Amino acid sequence: MRRGIAVATAVVLVLDALTIAAVNWILGLAVRRQQMSLGGLPTHAMTVGAWAAGGVFALFLLCCAVLVARIALRDEMAGRVGRIVLIVCAVVHGVVGAVVVGLVGWYAFVAMMVVLALLVGTLLMYAPDEGDESAGVAEAAPAT
Repeated sequence: MRRGIAVATAVVLVLDALTIAAVNWILGLAVRRQQMSLGGLPTHAMTVGAWAAGGVFALFLLCCAVLVARIALRDEMAGRVGRIVLIVCAVVHGVVGAVVVGLVGWYAFVAMMVVLALLVGTLLMYAPDEGDESAGVAEAAPAT
């Protein structure tokens, strides 16, 4: 069951990355075609900024999807850095969900919370056992 949830999480993260990239691309096109400016900032800078932000965020989500797919293939949690990256991804989805409820609506909020639930489910189902970490500490301690 946990492998299925990890695969679903990876698929949803890829879809999320594609959606974020598409939305930011469309926003950049809208800014460019309507010659928008904010506080005297040139239109070109706003367009490139929207595209760059969307690309960076989509790349981060794709990296998270690859990490979760790797977890599903090996059926074991990644190392400490991998867990931290997934926790950051979950926190970002929580914050984006809180923002999107006011800007877009409840359906977008529910979509973000589904992704958050899948991420947290993956983190919890592949959490290391408490005995594993204490055994590693006991082995590393010098015998007296």
